[in-house]
Amino acid sequence: QVQLQESGPGLVKPSQTLSLTCTVSGGYITANYYYWSWIRQPPGKGLEWIGYIAYSGITYYSPSLKSRTSISRDTSKNQFTLQLESVTPEDTAVYYCARVSVVQDYDYEYWGQGTQVTVAS
Repeated sequence: QVQLQESGPGLVKPSQTLSLTCTVSGGYITANYYYWSWIRQPPGKGLEWIGYIAYSGITYYSPSLKSRTSISRDTSKNQFTLQLESVTPEDTAVYYCARVSVVQDYDYEYWGQGTQVTVAS
């Protein structure tokens, strides 16, 4: 059973960088044909895709967030990380990490429980 767990600060000040880590167990982030994604849900709104890092290490980002986003990985720890620069209160959301199966029509198979991040001074 694959499990994902988000971790990071729950409060970030405006203009700072939000940094979250997703720790994966039960599967390797380098395993073929899986992408590892970050998604968020602002209060009262729907899910918003942020980006993902592929099993090959290639990254893909939402065009609307691309200029501020970086997703990286540490294969020795089986973790991948989100960094979002220059945050504003509009970046307040529950942030999720998830595994995406390429061979299953990009199905979001497994999700972390989510972590609340609030941007406020």
